[in-house]
Amino acid sequence: MRRRRIRTTEAGTTRGPTAVPVDRRQLLHAGTALASALVLPKIADTPAAAAGYSTGGNTAMSYQLEGRILEACNCKVLCPCWIGEDPDYGTCEAMVAWHIDQGAIDGLDVSDRTLALISHIPGNILQGNWKAVVYVDDGASPAQQEALVNAWSGKLGGPLADLAQLVGEVVGVERAPITFAVDQGKGTLRIGESVRPVLEAELAPFQGATGHPTTLLDTVFSTIPGSPAYVSKAARYRRNTAQHGLRDVDIEGHNAIQGTFSFVA
Repeated sequence: MRRRRIRTTEAGTTRGPTAVPVDRRQLLHAGTALASALVLPKIADTPAAAAGYSTGGNTAMSYQLEGRILEACNCKVLCPCWIGEDPDYGTCEAMVAWHIDQGAIDGLDVSDRTLALISHIPGNILQGNWKAVVYVDDGASPAQQEALVNAWSGKLGGPLADLAQLVGEVVGVERAPITFAVDQGKGTLRIGESVRPVLEAELAPFQGATGHPTTLLDTVFSTIPGSPAYVSKAARYRRNTAQHGLRDVDIEGHNAIQGTFSFVA
């Protein structure tokens, strides 16, 4: 298979075509793709598409997005997935939320929007076949939701397309109130407003001897390619997702990650 040259921005994000390395386990932090062709999310078959939120087919669209992530899973601290090892308990029950502080997709402003991916990962994270449900904050317009789903489903290329290749099945695209906050290093995420929300998590980073957050960089896997990740612990991580065929979670003191991202394609 012929390799293609990739170009990176100063922030380390990928521009243009992505390379396809021969070794399936070498998903680089700069956003290179897995070797074999994993199944892309079938967004067109989800409830969002049935409700009229088209995903479009224009592969020439582009995005420039900057913001923050909050991530938690049922692995111990530190999560082995980031260094390509198997999850601690055989499978991984994960959530990751990206909050866009500023950015645009095909010229459409999507600043202050949040997208979250709640997933079941059946084994080693680099083997793909994730089963996931996507949540878009209900402050997004239909056009913004369409643009966000296009980007995160991999239709627009770039580093988000590399991540999308790991998802084997998208079981739903939902709208919900999403609270995303980071205050003095403590992150909180809540999806839904009911007494029993879809998800709630509270996490804080570890600190090194200098008082700065402990970071991961140059890892074999990353949800924020090119940027350092802050190793954190979730004081709580609860999700109610059995209705989507995903395991419910209610744990304390397990793995979490914070960080910032800069995605360009």
